Amino acid sequence: MDERIKLLQGNEACVQGAIYAGMRFFAGYPITPSTEIAELSSLILPKINGKFIQMEDEIASIAATIGGSLAGYKSMTATSGPGFSLKQECIGYASLVESPCVIVNVQRCGPSTGLPTSPSQGDLMQAKWGTHGDHPMIVLSPSTVEETFELTVKAFNFAEKYRTPVILLLDEVVGHLREKMRIPKAGELEVINRKKPTCSKEEYKAYEYCSDFVPPMASIGEGYRYNVTGLMHDETGFPTNSTSETDKLMNRLFKKIESNLDDILIYENYETEDADILFVSFGSMCRSCKDAIKVLRQKNIKAGLFSIKTVWPFPEEKLKEISKNVNKVVVVEMNKGQMILEVQRVLGKDIDIIGINKINGEVITPTEIIDTIVVTPTEIIDTVKEGY
Repeated sequence: MDERIKLLQGNEACVQGAIYAGMRFFAGYPITPSTEIAELSSLILPKINGKFIQMEDEIASIAATIGGSLAGYKSMTATSGPGFSLKQECIGYASLVESPCVIVNVQRCGPSTGLPTSPSQGDLMQAKWGTHGDHPMIVLSPSTVEETFELTVKAFNFAEKYRTPVILLLDEVVGHLREKMRIPKAGELEVINRKKPTCSKEEYKAYEYCSDFVPPMASIGEGYRYNVTGLMHDETGFPTNSTSETDKLMNRLFKKIESNLDDILIYENYETEDADILFVSFGSMCRSCKDAIKVLRQKNIKAGLFSIKTVWPFPEEKLKEISKNVNKVVVVEMNKGQMILEVQRVLGKDIDIIGINKINGEVITPTEIIDTIVVTPTEIIDTVKEGY
């Protein structure tokens, strides 16, 4: 019997993935449907010389997470929609001071407090544009429990490698779903740690312009003196009003992401080789799309799925490539239409693009997807009810 095979909830897999990646500090505030992430972190971290702290609110939680990262700990916080809104100012701060951390948002129905245990994907655009100012953002979105584990590890790797906050965008379906998965052994998955300075303490510049655009990061307390500020700053970290220094800083922040898209972009092609109809989706809705595709192909309707795991930066060149020979693109998402805006921007008007949307706290089912594609779907719907 393989003791590494576990029946895990998505939120549990997130914590297990974070521990595997080296998380040793968690600061958070309970909120459905992400609370299990905080609960499990509070149980595990003290046993492995880590630190867990429940803060007084969501703003304090992300602020403490940034502080934990600056002190040298791999750090994470978790929340849902209302709390994610409160974290936005500090997410912008983390981006500018280049503090590696992972922010988990287990999306629920909204706006406002919404239905706390009902699924939604309404925070997609907020994850990219929610905070202030121009900033690059890496956002990952899993569709299974196993993917949640793997993408949590990836989130920490990207945060550490590129000195940036990374958002893990789950939804309630994935967060509360239980599936069998195998916990990888140590060393099976790559684990990346932040680049440390090799220069003398006197020569160290925390925000120097280097060839890979990612400056080495010393931890507070290691003897490297530098300033951390949310103001525009020079290479030493001290505030500046220089427009040339600001231009240099901001362009470097973007270049460290844009020059590494081959590493950062994660996606899956499912039955796309001969597809006439291409579904585009992310998160739990990829599951509904796959089940719909199985039935459609039984009826000789050639459908495939472009399942997007890295939702930001958006994988536009790959979408262009995979859409060259299809007749229709169908974007499936539990919101009023957010990813479809990106698909339309990338593909233009030369292809038929439609959306399948739902915003009432219910998932989009395979039957509903098939109903949109097939003119007379009665026979196929019966098949879905029997087999799926």
